[in-house]
Amino acid sequence: MTLDVETFEASLRGELIGPDDEGYDAARQVYNAMIDRRPRLIAYCVDVADVITAVNFAHDDSITLAVRGGGHNGGGLGIVDDGLVIDLSSMKGIRVDPAAQTVRVEGGCTWGDVDHATHAFGMATPSGIISTTGVGGLTLGGGIGHLTRKAGLSIDNLLAVDMVLADGSFVTASAEQNDDLYWAVRGGGGNFGVVTSFLFKLHPIRTIVGGPTLWSLDKAADVMRFYREFIVNAPEDLNGFFEFLTVPPGPPFPEHLHLQKMCGIVWCYTGPENEADAVFAPVREFGPPDLYGVQDMPFPVLQAAFDALYPAGHQWYWRADFVNELSDEAIALHVKHGSEMPTMQSTMHLYPIDGAAHRVGNEDTPFSYRDATWSSVIVGVDPDPANADRITKWTVDYWDALHPHSAGGAYVNFMMDEGQERVQATYRDNYERLAASKSKYDPANLFRVNQNIKPNA
Repeated sequence: MTLDVETFEASLRGELIGPDDEGYDAARQVYNAMIDRRPRLIAYCVDVADVITAVNFAHDDSITLAVRGGGHNGGGLGIVDDGLVIDLSSMKGIRVDPAAQTVRVEGGCTWGDVDHATHAFGMATPSGIISTTGVGGLTLGGGIGHLTRKAGLSIDNLLAVDMVLADGSFVTASAEQNDDLYWAVRGGGGNFGVVTSFLFKLHPIRTIVGGPTLWSLDKAADVMRFYREFIVNAPEDLNGFFEFLTVPPGPPFPEHLHLQKMCGIVWCYTGPENEADAVFAPVREFGPPDLYGVQDMPFPVLQAAFDALYPAGHQWYWRADFVNELSDEAIALHVKHGSEMPTMQSTMHLYPIDGAAHRVGNEDTPFSYRDATWSSVIVGVDPDPANADRITKWTVDYWDALHPHSAGGAYVNFMMDEGQERVQATYRDNYERLAASKSKYDPANLFRVNQNIKPNA
């Protein structure tokens, strides 16, 4: 039965907002201010019943549907013009089971919410590098972050999901139930339904030794050569991602470094604290760094370290690739373009995806680049809309120069609207299996506002 809007609204416990309602413009804003879309309706779902009602409304009325969890997505895929947005931000329930070492997380949570809940029990699960990132989007795309080498991707620690499918049915997917769907959601994005809760495995991680080490740009090529050899041979307890950056003008950075363009590595060591000095000795001895910011800290402190630098509402443009090797030629190109960062918040990161992440096969989950060594991302960022073209051009020029040195595809969480060819290049041989699951669970492609996997014809 088709619902009219009044009946739909009356069926929801959460709020339904349309263009004529107060707060509509605020409700339609997403993390990336470069995205400006006007949905027909935004449904703030507060429970699974609300999600089922909203999915059925979109399905029955043939309305384009977008799903928004934390809202960080660079391409703005949590919002859609003239369609319905299912907003999960009111679904914040979290339950830690310390005996089983698991945490169940509802779909509207951010990683900061999860860290707050799990840290009290001295545990953590792999996530990203910014605590305001949504659990749903990051997890469904893979989940690369500070704990990748130690404990794998987020999807490697995902034990089960509860979700609402395109036909409005509610299912659990795990290794024991709907195992084909469980395979598909571990990297296949939001193509298969609305995940209302995630069940993650936890690890005994409370305090880490970490933070940044920074060098001047004239040492960047040497730092990258040191990094490419050091990190792949380092203990798996140690993670470190390389970055080009402009030093923010405030604490904890010393004043003489403020607004300097530099390169650096952000470290996270989860091993025995009494072994940290020996693990970091080669880092201290190389260079040495102009800033050695490595220290003991609670894991959530590192996870939130970038939050203030990257608030919601800035202009963002992303490009990304997987990388197998960091050749001298590629390093020279990185130094050239990394030295030309157009704004203070623009940056390039190289995230390692070896260690524990390599012990899962390319076909064991949709994340098909387990054999890559790094995931690179180039981001142009600035609060001023007048700089949108400038940061976009820098990002595209940088990516164009380095893409020939890449493995081909990209981490889906770092992709903009780049076309079907790029989606297929990212999933490689797993794409056809994903398309088969899409045909089974969403044959009409209701969930298409994403890095879309098209159902088989």
